Amino acid sequence: MNPIAFPLAGQQFEVDYGDLVATNAYASDGPSLRYEITKGPLTGNKATVGFEWRQLAGQSYAISWQEADGSTVVHIDDFEAGRSLAFFTTPDGTFFRLEGSLRPLAAS
Repeated sequence: MNPIAFPLAGQQFEVDYGDLVATNAYASDGPSLRYEITKGPLTGNKATVGFEWRQLAGQSYAISWQEADGSTVVHIDDFEAGRSLAFFTTPDGTFFRLEGSLRPLAAS
């Protein structure tokens, strides 16, 4: 686990992969994020999860977490360019690769 606070802590972002749109809100007081699926077949799914991150270069980060159902998620998010790559595996082993936009949202 990275002992340094996530540089975007306290901020929230929308990721838009076309068929799936979600909001990711990074907690200001620790290594957790709250996500909510806002468009697509999984609309309404939401949870707060612990995450780990690594800075790749500039404002690009690898961000990963595991959901309560065992799904694993990895994002490669370039906050400067506004682009997100996501890779996730469901409990049944189905693997998804997504690419889309990333934009900041006003704090709630």
